[in-house]
Amino acid sequence: MDLEELGRARYVSLTTFRKDGTPVATPVWAVADGGELYVWTRSDSWKVKRIRNNGRVTVTACDMRGRVAEGAQAREGEARLLDEAGLRRVRKLMSRKYTWQFWVVDVPAALARRGKRPHTAIAVKL
Repeated sequence: MDLEELGRARYVSLTTFRKDGTPVATPVWAVADGGELYVWTRSDSWKVKRIRNNGRVTVTACDMRGRVAEGAQAREGEARLLDEAGLRRVRKLMSRKYTWQFWVVDVPAALARRGKRPHTAIAVKL
């Protein structure tokens, strides 16, 4: 599965790795743009903490429960957390792709955590 196909998938399974090497897969929203895959997640999630320690990830298309389609191949990549400008850019990309569903998730979180960064974006270079 190439970058564009991953970017078109409704959900992507993002696998991060604990310090001991144990993989942890999570279904996330993602969009491809400019040669990278961007993932949207809560800023206080464990996957963000794991990426701070180790940027190695794997990604593959999945359903909303994280079930990977039979025969789908995972792609390895290097993840990094985006700064505020990157977050704004990815927020626009996500709102175009996921339309009203994105706002149902994003707006209440932003209101509940006023003054704090409720979400973050992760860039994955495959």
